[in-house]
Amino acid sequence: MRGKELTVAAAIFLLATLCPFADAQQRKDQGRWVSAWSTAVHAPLPFPGLPPSPVFENQTIRMVVRPMLGGQRVRVRFSNANGSSALEIGAAHVALVDHGSSILPATDHALTFGGHSSVKVPIGASMLSDPVDMKVPPFNEVSVSIYLPQRASASTVHYWAQHETYISGHGDYSGNREIPEASIKLSWFWLADMEIWTADRTGAVVTLGDSITDGVGAKQGDYDDWPDLLAKRLKMDGGALRMAVLNEGIGGNRILHDGAGINALARFDRDVLAQPGVTDVIVLEGINDIGWPHMKPRAANDGSQPKDGPFASEGVSAADLIAGMRQIIDRAHEHNIRVFGATLTPYKGADYFSADGEAVRREVNEWIRAGGAFDGVFDFDAAVRDPSDPERFLPRLQSGDWLHPSDAGYSAMADAIDLSILTSAKREY
Repeated sequence: MRGKELTVAAAIFLLATLCPFADAQQRKDQGRWVSAWSTAVHAPLPFPGLPPSPVFENQTIRMVVRPMLGGQRVRVRFSNANGSSALEIGAAHVALVDHGSSILPATDHALTFGGHSSVKVPIGASMLSDPVDMKVPPFNEVSVSIYLPQRASASTVHYWAQHETYISGHGDYSGNREIPEASIKLSWFWLADMEIWTADRTGAVVTLGDSITDGVGAKQGDYDDWPDLLAKRLKMDGGALRMAVLNEGIGGNRILHDGAGINALARFDRDVLAQPGVTDVIVLEGINDIGWPHMKPRAANDGSQPKDGPFASEGVSAADLIAGMRQIIDRAHEHNIRVFGATLTPYKGADYFSADGEAVRREVNEWIRAGGAFDGVFDFDAAVRDPSDPERFLPRLQSGDWLHPSDAGYSAMADAIDLSILTSAKREY
């Protein structure tokens, strides 16, 4: 009798152990979360001349994003990655945008967190909202509004937002149709991503880079940076596979050194691997690693002229950058994510151009093209360079500083991507 009881107990234990795994597999078969929009959050940029980081208290912030995938169920992620204290969100809402700060009231939904309307996001943490049933058409602007009842310094931001952000006076306007007498900022605050629930063949490609990926040189609100133009091409392609393009560029970012955001190797887990549904990543980064050590020194406050620029000790070789890119490739492959290398665009005429740096850029580009380490290559360099002076942008394809593309330059970069490679079936879901 004793043996039979043990056998029954063991069977019950085994069933209880396996059931959660079976339920999880069933849920995966029915659908999954995929990031439809995201941004790379960072600490306030330490560049001279930028305005001080704002401080909010008893105010509402309404931010506008444009998810590239549609769905019937959404959730939002907030990040306090760089906070020195917990972030208290007193209320949060999501709604479709009408115009400006105005929303379509019938689409407004209050966000909750574990069933509660408010939440405290711990230091260094992120927090997902509960899912809400809400129809979100692809490429439709969506507002995310948060009310901050307590004093909060904007410690976790994305400086170069793609749309204006609206700031209220005192009060909770998170569920209001519009923000009255709103002031305008051009950054996102504490907002990290928006995810949709889907049962379709759906994936996301992360574009990992610096200001050229972030879209500097393109007009905010026009969505003319190369990741957005790539997403538009994928939509028009009309294949069975739907893909979001997630812009994880940070202006000034580098692969190997901190400065404008933490370095790409340090943020890779958060900005690529942790994004739900990611199948591919396109890497366009390294020009700041090459250029920053050659920045011309600026006069000190007392008028004296320093001998070297602030980053002169952080020079990199082609071998250094190649080693960093290999790290990105290997870490992505561990998660069945394909990695595509984009060649570094020309920069002759930029403030930090040097002959030594140009030699490094050429060597890195030749490795990207011929080294065989990437799953594919997109030749942005060839798409925008001047045939008569390959170290320089074709004049009409640069925005004025000989570093950042113009709208036409961004279009040429997006057109240089072979869509058949991105939409091929060699991936897992």
